[in-house]
Amino acid sequence: MQEKETDLALINAVLAGNTAQYAVLVKRHQRFVFTLAMRFAKNREDAEEVAQDCFVKAYRALGTFKQTSKFTTWLYTITYTTAMTFLRKKRLDTQSINDDENVLQIANSGTDFDANTVEKKSSYVYLNQAIDMLLPDDAVIITLFYKGEQSLEEIGEALNMEANTVKVKLHRARLRLKEKLQYLLKDEVKELI
Repeated sequence: MQEKETDLALINAVLAGNTAQYAVLVKRHQRFVFTLAMRFAKNREDAEEVAQDCFVKAYRALGTFKQTSKFTTWLYTITYTTAMTFLRKKRLDTQSINDDENVLQIANSGTDFDANTVEKKSSYVYLNQAIDMLLPDDAVIITLFYKGEQSLEEIGEALNMEANTVKVKLHRARLRLKEKLQYLLKDEVKELI
């Protein structure tokens, strides 16, 4: 709750003419906006472009922000619509999950062989690979719910859906994520045997 008040204070400062405070808002939320943009764009350059567009649009529309909801919900709504517009313009080709190019090889990096650290990094890498294999809508809902810690209502507001619809979509996205993880981990198990 404290962060919401801080975001609101920064927004009020920007609206009062202290535009430098917008940089604080950008810095605070840029990582998560970029993560969401990556779920759609699938490459760093395009995700950076989408994220930058989001913050420009948010700055221009800051005066329309209704302070009845969280700033992050409003910002993620902008991110979602900007990313969807980007995808429509780009008309990305879809790839089969069986395509060898989609399965990335994990290279050993560094010399620290702490088992817990390696296991956590490996789990994180597999989870992100599985999320990247999902359709953009599924990836966004998973990301908003788990990484963004948004409630079903907040996700619904950001994506212009009812909370019950989000709940159903989240359930289905989890099932698809489970399938992708099983697909990725199946190959790992084969390598171990």
